[in-house]
Amino acid sequence: MQIHFYKYQGTGNDFIMIDQRDVKTIHHQDQKSIALLCDRRFGIGADGLILLEKSEQADFKMVYFNSDGNQSSMCGNGGRCIVSFAHKLGVFDRQTTFEAIDGLHHAEILSNDWVSLGMVDVHHIDRLNQHTFLLNTGSPHYVSICDQIPTNVNLEGKKIRYAEPYVKEGVNVNFVVNHNDHIQIATYERGVEDETLSCGTGVTAAAISCCIDLDDGNHEVSVRTKGGALSVKLNKKNALFYNISLIGPATFVFEGQVKI
Repeated sequence: MQIHFYKYQGTGNDFIMIDQRDVKTIHHQDQKSIALLCDRRFGIGADGLILLEKSEQADFKMVYFNSDGNQSSMCGNGGRCIVSFAHKLGVFDRQTTFEAIDGLHHAEILSNDWVSLGMVDVHHIDRLNQHTFLLNTGSPHYVSICDQIPTNVNLEGKKIRYAEPYVKEGVNVNFVVNHNDHIQIATYERGVEDETLSCGTGVTAAAISCCIDLDDGNHEVSVRTKGGALSVKLNKKNALFYNISLIGPATFVFEGQVKI
C-alpha cells in the first residue's frame, strides 16, 4: 500500500504526518508499521507519527504515536506541527480547536507563522524536593532544576525513567538550568527512549516548575532547547496554572510516498 506522508519538525522534534480524514491507511493498533515508518534507518525516520482525523466536536482530531509504535499521551511540539499541517491543508484559517487524547486544544497561527498552542491547566504538582518536581502537562514529567545540563542526558534520564515508581508507566525526564532571562532544557522522552532535541510538554512542565515560587499573575518564560527557542505564557494563581500557551515554530520539511 502506498501512503502519502508529510514531514514536520518543531525545534528539532520531528514527526510524520498522515491525513486520514477521508481514507484510513494506518490502523491505530498497527504498532509494527508505525514503528517501521519512524525508524531512522529502515523507514522515514521521526520521533513520532501523527494522524490527522475527523472529529465530531472540533475542526480535527490528533492521534499521536511514539516512535516505538505505541499510541501515547499529548505531545506539545507535535500539537503545534499538526496545527501547521492542518492549516496547510486548508482545514482552518488562523485559529482552530482540535481534539487530542487529553481533551480539546485551542491554537492560532501567528503573524510570523509560529504556532501558539493552548495546553491543559495544571492543578497539581508534586514537589519531591526543593529543585525536583513531578507534574502532568498532557504527559507526565519529572523536572530537575540543576546547575548544568548533564553531559549524557540519555544515560541520566534512563536512570530515572526506569527506576521505581516510574518504570511501569514511564515518565519523561527534564534537566533544567534556570538563567536570569531564560531557561535551558534537555529532555529524555519515554516511548522514544532517548534524548530528543525538544519536547513541548516538557518545556511547558519546566516553565511551570520555574514559576512555582513566583508571585501570582501573568508570566512568560523564554526557553532554549537543543533544537531551538520556544516560549511559554501562563497565568498563576496560588498553586493553579492556567491559560498556558506553548509558542514556537512548526516547520514543513518534505512530503513523499512510502510503501508499507
